[in-house]
This record gives sequence, C-alpha cells and structure tokens, in this order.
Amino acid sequence: MTAPGTFVAERLDDPASMHTFDSAQLLRGIAGAGAQLREASQLTAEAGLQVLGDEGRPRAVVVAGVGTAARTADILAAVAGPRCPVPVLAHRSAGIPGWVGAADVVIAVSASGRGPEALAAADAAAARGARLVAIGAPDSELQSYAERARAPFIPVPRRRPAWVSLWGLTAPVLLTGRALGLASITETDIAEAASRLDADAERCRPTAETFTNPAKTLAMDLAGTIPVVWGSSRLATVAASRVADSLAANARYPASSGGLLEASRGRVGLLDGIYGSVAGPKDIFADPYEEDEEAANAPDPTRLRVVLLRDEPEEAGVELEGAEPVRPDSARADVVEDLATERGVGISVISAEGASLLERLASLIAVTDFASLYLALGHGIDPVVVPAVSELKERSARRPL
Repeated sequence: MTAPGTFVAERLDDPASMHTFDSAQLLRGIAGAGAQLREASQLTAEAGLQVLGDEGRPRAVVVAGVGTAARTADILAAVAGPRCPVPVLAHRSAGIPGWVGAADVVIAVSASGRGPEALAAADAAAARGARLVAIGAPDSELQSYAERARAPFIPVPRRRPAWVSLWGLTAPVLLTGRALGLASITETDIAEAASRLDADAERCRPTAETFTNPAKTLAMDLAGTIPVVWGSSRLATVAASRVADSLAANARYPASSGGLLEASRGRVGLLDGIYGSVAGPKDIFADPYEEDEEAANAPDPTRLRVVLLRDEPEEAGVELEGAEPVRPDSARADVVEDLATERGVGISVISAEGASLLERLASLIAVTDFASLYLALGHGIDPVVVPAVSELKERSARRPL
C-alpha cells in the first residue's frame, strides 16, 4: 500500500487519477492559455484604451492586486524593460501608496472582480483623481467601481482559480502599458505567444506519455526535492517567480526563486548546504563499515533540485526590440550548471524560445505550469482542496478587528 503523500509516477499516465485529483480541471484550464491570451487581447481592444494615450504619459503606474494579479505588474515591468520611461510598481495591499495622485495611473486587477485590495485601490484612485483602469470578471463589484469613476473596465471571464487566469489578466495589463507608451507590444507578438502556449499545451497534454512529455518528466525530476528556481535574465527571473508560486500553490512544495545575480551574492551557497552536497558534519572516529551499512538502510535524503531558466536571445540569433542593454548572464548560468553537476545536485534547464519577449516568457512558463500540476497529481494532491487556506479565512473572519 502506498503511503499518503508518496509520489507515484504511474498516476501521471492514469486518466482515473487525473479525474480524481484534478477536480477543478486545472489541466484543461491551462491548456487553454493561448485562447485566453487571444480572447483577453480582443476584449482589451474593445475597451477604448486609446484615451489613456491622449491624456499623456503618467508619472508612475501602480498595478494593484494580490497573487496572480500582482504578478502581471512584474510581467509588464519586464516586458517594458529598463528603458521604460516611468516606474511600474506592484501594490499588494489594500488602497494605494500615499504619493499616488492625479499624475499617476492605477490598474486595479482582480480575477473575481471582488478582491478587496483591487476594490480599495479603485476607490482610492478615483478619490485622488488618478487615472484608473480596472480588469476583472464581468458584472462584478470592480466593474461597478470603474463605471462610477467613468474609467475603462476590461471584462475578463473567470477561469476557475485565479492562478489559471494568468494570461487573461496579463494581456490587458500589457496592452494598457502599450496605450500609455511604456511597452512596445504588437499583435504579432501576442499571436506568436499564443501559438507558443498552444504548442506547449499539445506537448504537455495529459494523454502524452511521460517519456515524451516535458512537463511530466520535469515533475518526476522534482518529486521529493526542494526546488530552487533561478532565472538568467530579468524576464526569466519573473518566470522563476511564477514557477515557485505554481509549485507552492499546486504541489505544496516550498520552492524559492530569484535571479542568478542574486544567487551569486550568497544563495548559490545552497549547493553546499545540508540539502545540497553536504549531508552534515562527519565524525572522524566513526567506523566506515558501519557508516556504509547505515547509508544503505537509510531513506534517501531530501535534496535540492535547481531549475534554471535560461533566456539568452542574442545567443539564439534573436534581436529583441526594447530588450535589456546588458546581455543576460549566460556565463554565470554555465558556471551554475557546472557547480550543481560537480556537487551531485540535480538540475533541470529550461531555455526560452521565440522572437519576442512575450513569446519567450510564455515558453518558460507553459511547461512549468503543467509540471506543477503533474507533481501534485503524482502525490495524490488536489490543487484546489486547501484546508489551511479555508481555515485561515474562517478563523480570521471570526477574530475581532
């Protein structure tokens, strides 16, 4: 009998297991990411955002929301690049920063259209005279707030949990950035990114057996490890944050993320830590024969697994308009691969593909999104059944303010 929580690889190719543990059909939801991106782009085009450009460039753009909604701010900042003429900031708490005023733009984002953070931000933006754009579910409270403020509202159909709605929420934020003159995004960029998402969904589909499915293979590599996700560029670092979010939310894995520059300032030391190549202090008086016997009978220790997201368009012969003026750190990425291999630390490398920043981001996120769900499935975890979250909300509601 399999112990609870044990990763069972056979589940990945078992339709019955998928039906049992994917009650909200999240696999089907992320398979529609390409269609989601196209639909949201069309809905944004119908929202009349050209008025934003007519009113001039803002002093700053604040994207208000939590979770997946907040991640869209990071994507806009990465796609706009270091040449972006104004700061793009994510605001992950209620209201808006005290300095926001009439010279700024607030983008309130909530997949449900009722997130208290987004609602409070929309209310505060209207009160202070800041320009407002609201993005969320149609016929929601957020839409009512936008209508009262006479602000553009982009209706994005609700896609199961907000985590599945990444691309539906990202498209309006990016196109709002384009309308404000912050980012260069073309219809071709959107079409190519959507096609990339379609192609990866086909490669990672549930009916594709493990040995031909990159997402199932990655899930098997990650099983029983502590994932550390590093990105080789600003864009890849944003993708790394999404990967860590997905592994935590879906598979309940305590993943961490960051950029290679940050890793080189100390985090690369994890490779030599107790979960890396060092099992702990060694007793010089211990009997080596007893140690060998104990090692043979001991369970496999939990080890790190590095997931390295490499984004090196210049080396692939791709020139990206608005890309980073400094080359992504391919040399440091090579060294990290060598260091992990030399220490016996497992490493999975995913390389960005595509001709635009948006397509390259999609290529880094799509496979890892599927992998997080397959990892949950292999452990017999239903990603949407989270007792701790339900209990947190219930107990918090009962406590006096």
